[in-house]
Amino acid sequence: MIFMRRKSRPLLFPALLLPATIHAAETGGTPAAHGLLWVDWLVVAVYMALTLYIGWRCSRDEKTTGSYFIGSGKMNPVLIGVSLFATLLSTISYMAMPGESLGKGPVFFSNYLAYPLVFLVVSFGLLPIYMRHKVHSAYELLEERLGASVRLLGAGLFLLLRLVWMSLMIHMTSNAIAIMAGLGEEWVPWIAAASGLVAVTYTSMGGLRAVVITDFMQTLLLYGGALLVIATVTVQLGGFSWFPTEWRDNWDRQVVFTWDWSERVTMAGSIISVFFWMVATMGGDQVSVQRFMATEDAGAARRALAVQLCCSVVVGLTLACVGFALLGYFEAFPERLGAGLDLKGKADKIFPHFIAFHLPPVVSGLVVSGLFAAAMSSLDSGVNSVTAVVTRDFLDRAGIGPKDDAAHFRMARWMAFGIGAVVVAGSSLMKHVHGNFMAVTNKVVNFFTVPIFCLFLFALVLRFVSPAGAWIGALCGVAAAGMVAFSGWIFVPGFDAATMKDPVSFQWMQPASFIAAMAGGILGSLVFPRKEASLKK
Repeated sequence: MIFMRRKSRPLLFPALLLPATIHAAETGGTPAAHGLLWVDWLVVAVYMALTLYIGWRCSRDEKTTGSYFIGSGKMNPVLIGVSLFATLLSTISYMAMPGESLGKGPVFFSNYLAYPLVFLVVSFGLLPIYMRHKVHSAYELLEERLGASVRLLGAGLFLLLRLVWMSLMIHMTSNAIAIMAGLGEEWVPWIAAASGLVAVTYTSMGGLRAVVITDFMQTLLLYGGALLVIATVTVQLGGFSWFPTEWRDNWDRQVVFTWDWSERVTMAGSIISVFFWMVATMGGDQVSVQRFMATEDAGAARRALAVQLCCSVVVGLTLACVGFALLGYFEAFPERLGAGLDLKGKADKIFPHFIAFHLPPVVSGLVVSGLFAAAMSSLDSGVNSVTAVVTRDFLDRAGIGPKDDAAHFRMARWMAFGIGAVVVAGSSLMKHVHGNFMAVTNKVVNFFTVPIFCLFLFALVLRFVSPAGAWIGALCGVAAAGMVAFSGWIFVPGFDAATMKDPVSFQWMQPASFIAAMAGGILGSLVFPRKEASLKK
């Protein structure tokens, strides 16, 4: 009888319940506040303390900027692959995937069909080129062929991408925690500050080595949290009756392909979108390139990529099953659905509600720790990568900062704290982006991903592209991504909050951005051709 509703807790855990929860339980209602108990927060505190301890332990071995940013350069590819997976998952995806499968259906998860092609393109097309260069910042590769301005452009776009992405991730995590704790919106900035402080502290102490080790632990925790939710529902329902065998009424219609660009998600669109995003992220994002550089050679980097893709498929499908399980649970017990929630329009809020009010004590704490783990695995990696880019591409190149490596190392540590503060402050602006978790993630996170990658294509593959052409291509790619992401505001008066349907779906951001960037880069190079002499400095 461990797995029972919160209303039964007075029989088992009377000392753990807060007064508001007891009152709601006795009246049969949904707790109005404080769904998480002190024992749950104790579990979270233990988890955070453990991550800080790992950061402190790793800090004892970190003495140089080289080890701080890329470890030993011979790190275990399995650990690197898991770390890369944890970095790219984040709390956004951890919360979005169950909400997507619960409220919209399984169509989005067809994107995993793109993974074999992603592996072939990245493993045999990109990694052999990249691994010939051992660099701390990926954007150092741009300067040799396209000059300093393009290097700074790529690094600048990356900083915007990661700072906005981390701000969004912290905002969504803090909102979810506030919902589960029964706290008002005024608490969201404080939650963001607390979680950001922990992540930035162990990252600044231990560098990439601490990030990779904690990412491995966090992956186990977040995956275990998903399994605990599925197990709880399965026990409550007496079996796997929650697994859908037919199309649910609250799901969007299943579309393989359509010429209606406003269709929110199609199978073909998901596959195409994820292919472009994955290849662009692996080939142009410092977070990914930095991890590949931490392995010994192209073969080790290839194994790390395989681990990352396998983890993504396993955890992604598990999170989809979490959404199916929650749908079956609340279809069986509709009276347990929180006030103001529904299985269609409010699907994103059902997962945190279930964690807070329908999981047993300690289990709730473990799952909430999984949410924090997903957030911190993204924040720590982002902070470390942003610090590397600011240090190598801006300060070092401009000759600013200490020349001594020890002083340089200390500066990088302090810089990580400053970057964390910027992220926490920026998280307050993310509430202005409309849409469910999945739509918001794609609109914000993917704004610069493809244009950055196209700069690497211009530098390493399309050798005839000129610096001016690269600039034009990148700007065209950003403009195209923005026009798709915010087509609801650009092409029609206002945004339909009821349907969350833009004139052009968010899933076409990546292909549209790629086509625009490549066309702009090639045509711009024809108008403004290369001048080799200007690049020999």
